[in-house]
Amino acid sequence: MGVLDNLSNVFDCSSGHSKKLKKRKQLQIVEIKIKIDCEGCERRVRKSVEGMKGVTSVEVSPKQNKLTVIGYVVPEKVVARVAHRTGKKAELWPYVPYDVVDHPYAPGVYDKKAPAGYVRSAEDPQLSQLARASSTEVRYTTAFSDENPTACAVM
Repeated sequence: MGVLDNLSNVFDCSSGHSKKLKKRKQLQIVEIKIKIDCEGCERRVRKSVEGMKGVTSVEVSPKQNKLTVIGYVVPEKVVARVAHRTGKKAELWPYVPYDVVDHPYAPGVYDKKAPAGYVRSAEDPQLSQLARASSTEVRYTTAFSDENPTACAVM
């Protein structure tokens, strides 16, 4: 695949006389969170991106309020187009499966509005600091543990 791509870039005749190499877009899966109330909203959201250049498939999940677009597109442009065409607030999908996150019920990660099995993405370093227990907390919680051989025997 590497040799053929390089040859097609070198001998590209479609660009005319310009010697600039055209950067090709990567195939991407763009997931967008958008409020979908009814079938009309679902249809409007689907139609907003179906005619977009580079889109290969569109999937709408009304129960999760999720739009999935697969194609050779830029994610920010897809979000902007959906928001403009539908008049609804649209954002990139902020959720990840709960088993991927270290502490899914930590403040800032757990979200009541998230679909079942999902929590907010915790890539923010301040949120991950909140999710970790400090050394004093660990020391006090393990002081009365059955697994600790030097634990307090009063309990």
